[in-house]
Amino acid sequence: MAYDHSETSLKQAQAWADSAEQAGWITPAMASTLTDTALSQPDGLFKTNASRPLIVAFMGGTGVGKSSLLNRLAGKSVAIAGVERPTSKEVTLYHHQSLAIQELPANLPLQKIRLSVHDDLQYKQLVWLDMPDFDSTESANQDLVLEWLPYIDVLIYVVSPERYRDNKAWQLLLAEGARHAWVFVLNQWDKGFTEQYNDFKAQLHLAGFDNPLVFKTDCSLTLPDEFAALQQCLADLATDQTVQQLAARGVQVRQQALTTTLQAIVVSMGSTQAFDTLLQQWPTQWQKTAATLQQGFAWPMQLQAKHYAEQQSSATKSLNTTEQVLWDEWAQNRINDVLDAVIDSADDLLLPITPLKKLLNELRNKAANSIAAATSLEVRRSLANPGSKLQRVFLNISLFCEVVLPVGAMGLVGYTVFQGYYQSNLSHQNYLGIDFATHSALLIGLSWLIPFFMRKKLKPSLQKAALSGLQKGLEKGLSEIEYTVIQAIENTKQQQINSLKEVDQLIIACQQTSKAIDYVEADSTLGRMLSANA
Repeated sequence: MAYDHSETSLKQAQAWADSAEQAGWITPAMASTLTDTALSQPDGLFKTNASRPLIVAFMGGTGVGKSSLLNRLAGKSVAIAGVERPTSKEVTLYHHQSLAIQELPANLPLQKIRLSVHDDLQYKQLVWLDMPDFDSTESANQDLVLEWLPYIDVLIYVVSPERYRDNKAWQLLLAEGARHAWVFVLNQWDKGFTEQYNDFKAQLHLAGFDNPLVFKTDCSLTLPDEFAALQQCLADLATDQTVQQLAARGVQVRQQALTTTLQAIVVSMGSTQAFDTLLQQWPTQWQKTAATLQQGFAWPMQLQAKHYAEQQSSATKSLNTTEQVLWDEWAQNRINDVLDAVIDSADDLLLPITPLKKLLNELRNKAANSIAAATSLEVRRSLANPGSKLQRVFLNISLFCEVVLPVGAMGLVGYTVFQGYYQSNLSHQNYLGIDFATHSALLIGLSWLIPFFMRKKLKPSLQKAALSGLQKGLEKGLSEIEYTVIQAIENTKQQQINSLKEVDQLIIACQQTSKAIDYVEADSTLGRMLSANA
């Protein structure tokens, strides 16, 4: 059929609504509206793909006699009539016994449905629905009517001469006029006047019905009426062609409603420029928080550096992580505050906050681990190579001198002793002396002591090295958090761009496919039942 492709776009819209709701781009209410618009239709009452009957519902205010009219059409008592009617809180579904309605849509209030069957072949292709009074004081009745409306082909709008201008039912007509086919019945005609009939038709004209089908009936049977014409009209409508035409038009109306809803969703999803503004605001927000965290960590890092130095100097203990020492509830609260500020800024910029909040919530839980991992790594690096490069060069030189200079001094003393002994044999002079021995001992001792003390002085402080590592790790951890927030905003922005593209494609598909629906002649019986406002 011509509207099969349109049905495909409706199902695509419903699938998009499910994914968009899970991602947080639309609210559950928006998703429900899209789903109801896309899927709620008369075909939803039947599992079979074969031809289905026409769904006809009686609707009207309290006391207009619509239940009596249905009983007259059925030829027996089907609907609750009389003084008990205003208190009725259920829908009566009246169908032929050959029609198997095995499972009704899950979203319908099944506990408020009363099924009734008949064996009249005249109405085999018709399913009657007797709806609660829409103007009842019970708000649940109005909700029940609204829940059933998407599953109805034809609405028989029953009024009386006294109540044809009732506001509640009339507002429903104005709201739902373009979504259904309508037959109008001015019941209790024995109490009416031609002026009321003409006024009622004038009101229908204002509602978009240029030449409406209006039947005057009198269930009291005191006056001749147009009940037989109403019967024949309904019998003529119960054909596969009419059902297909109404189904096609229902798809078109749903496409138009879906387009309007999607356009509203585009607005609710905000603009990409808002994310750019959010990215510009973030560095300023983060600088204040980072400075506060660095100040707050100053004293705990000194304690932790001392702890690291003690652990490093002990051969029986190993390094511990810094998470429990550095990261505490105060630090977590600072991170939570700045992330909440980002979410508030997104809300102020009219952006959906749920997608961004999901990504930022992951960061809340990982912030402590990020800081702990960064500081632990940098401390280990610092303790593995403590001090600056220049300091380590001089330390290596002093260590070299501590070994080489004493050896050189001892070599020099030994050489001098040998030379003195040799010269003393040739000149027969005294061999060396006390002064030489003293000076030699001093030379050897100083050649070792000077490099030794230099190495002691040049040896880096493990506590300072650990503190430097903690500071570097904290800076890296905070930079990682800053970058993660930027990535979260950019990722959310890209999600928004992708979602907006999908919505634009759905809108284009709805607009294109809705134009392919076959046109119904305005002067035909079905055309007269349709509002020109569609």
